[in-house]
Amino acid sequence: MAQEKTGIITFKGNPMTLLGPDIKVGDAAPEFRVVDNGLAPVTLADSAGKVRLITVVPSIDTPVCDTMTRKFNQDAAALPDSVVVYTISLDLPFAQKRWCGAAGIEKVKTLSDYQERSFGLNYGLLIKELKLLARAVYVIDQQGKVAYREIVKEVTAEPDYAAALAAAKNLV
Repeated sequence: MAQEKTGIITFKGNPMTLLGPDIKVGDAAPEFRVVDNGLAPVTLADSAGKVRLITVVPSIDTPVCDTMTRKFNQDAAALPDSVVVYTISLDLPFAQKRWCGAAGIEKVKTLSDYQERSFGLNYGLLIKELKLLARAVYVIDQQGKVAYREIVKEVTAEPDYAAALAAAKNLV
């Protein structure tokens, strides 16, 4: 049974429950298994030795998630190749691929946690009531430690883009 955490996030002002552990800065980043737009598995280990900027959205097809992914895609263009940028959601890979094509997303790699929900459960971001992922940003260093974490308090709000990008840049 997954650990339940309350008092961390709200959705439209209503308190929500997160399932999974409370991963903090300094912790070893948990492994996960998600799939890319072609249904190929992607794990944390696949990007070992690189800085990972992982943005997490409830659904890519909603206005705030759309804005967030476009903003990180734009800002990621200035990051060196030693930084990988992932956006993870529970959207089906086919929907992610269609959205990315329409939005011109090239630097951010969209990944789907729909099969196992291992990212959501391992990072403590699966919203019990909605069966969606909470909005969050993680930066994981080259050694696999969490260097930055923001779980956005209100699911419909945007993250602190500048702080997340600064955390990633400080590691390269």
